[in-house]
Amino acid sequence: MGARLAFVVTEDWFYASHFLPMARAAREMGLEVDVVTRVRDHAALIEETGATVVPLEAERRSLNPLAAGDAAGRLAAILKARRPDIVHCIALRSILVGGAAAAMARIDRRVYALTGLGYLGARPDLVGRGARLAIRSLLRGPLQSAGTRFLFENEDDPRLLGLDPANRRRVWLVGGAGIDPGHFAPAPLPPPPLRVAIVARMLWSKGIDTAVEAVRRARAGGAEVELSLYGSPDPSNPRALSREQLESWSREPGIAWHGPTRDAAAVWRAHHVCCLPSRGGEGLPRTLLEGAACGRAVVTTDVPGCRRLVRDGREGRLVPPDDPAALAAALAGLAADPGLVARMGEAARARVLDGFTERAVMEQVKALYRDMLDKAP
Repeated sequence: MGARLAFVVTEDWFYASHFLPMARAAREMGLEVDVVTRVRDHAALIEETGATVVPLEAERRSLNPLAAGDAAGRLAAILKARRPDIVHCIALRSILVGGAAAAMARIDRRVYALTGLGYLGARPDLVGRGARLAIRSLLRGPLQSAGTRFLFENEDDPRLLGLDPANRRRVWLVGGAGIDPGHFAPAPLPPPPLRVAIVARMLWSKGIDTAVEAVRRARAGGAEVELSLYGSPDPSNPRALSREQLESWSREPGIAWHGPTRDAAAVWRAHHVCCLPSRGGEGLPRTLLEGAACGRAVVTTDVPGCRRLVRDGREGRLVPPDDPAALAAALAGLAADPGLVARMGEAARARVLDGFTERAVMEQVKALYRDMLDKAP
C-alpha cells in the first residue's frame, strides 16, 4: 500500500469550493487520500477526485476548549485507524484541532495551511491582537512538531507567526486555491455605467459596508457607478451582516444585493470591476483570483492576501482598509476612464496565469508532499 494523506477541514463545502486541486495533486502522486470533515452536501464532489470522505461532526464557530478537545479526541481515533503519513490541516480551527489530534496519534508529518485569520485577523483592538499572539504561541509551541510545514497564501502571514517566508525548511507559499483559467475566461466588457461586484460572504470583515458608503459618495459626486453584492450572511461568523441590512441597502439607488451565486464567471461577464474592500484576515481571496482571471480590474484593500495579487495601478487599485472616501475616489477614477479599466483587466488576467492557476498550485503542493515524504519521520 502506498503513502496516505489525510486532509482535516471543518466543512465539506469549504474543501469542495477551494481545495479539490490539492486532492487531485495527491492522487496524481499515487497517494491514498482521506478528507476528514463535517459532511453536508459535497461529499460526492470530493469523492470524484478519488479521495475518501471521513465524517467528523464538529462546530466550526466554537473555539471552546472543551468542544475543541472533544473534537481532537475523536479525530485522533480516526487518524490512528487510518494511519496517514501526512496530516494536512486547512484553516485555523482545523489546525488547532488537527494538530492536537496528530500529536495524540503520534503523526509527526503535518501541514498547517493558514488560509488567513478571518474575523480575528481583521480586528485591530486588544482582543484581536491578543488572539493573534495566542495563535502564534500555540502553532509555534505545543502544536509544532519536527516534521511540521507551514503552508501560506501570502508573504505577510508567516511573519505574523515569527517565520521567515523564504525558509523552505518550514514555510511553503502557494498561489491561493488556484483557478481554472479555462472556466474563468475573459469576456467583452459590458457598456457603461461602471458596474462593480463583490462576490463574498456578507461579513463585516469583508468591508461590505465600506463599499456601500463608497458607492454612495461616488454617485453623489456625479460618477456613474453601480454596486452588486453576491453572497449570503454566514451564521457561523460573529460579525455576519443581517438580511435586513442587506435588503435595506438594496433599496438604495445603484446598490443591489442578489444573494448567493453558483456562477461567479457569469457575474464577472456582467461587471467591469471585481471589488473586495476587506478589513484584513485574508489568505488570498479566491474571489479576487476569479475576477482577475475573467479579465476584470480589481479594486481591493492594502491588506495581507489582497496585496499579494494586486499591484496598485497595474491590475487595479489598492486602497486603505475601512476608508470609503479612498474607495469612492478609486471607483470614480475608473468610471471616468474605460480604457484604463480594460488595460487593468488584461493585466489581472496575465497575473493569474503567472503562478495562480490550479495546475500551478497542484505542482506546488506536490513538491511539498515529495519533500516531506523523502524525509524520515
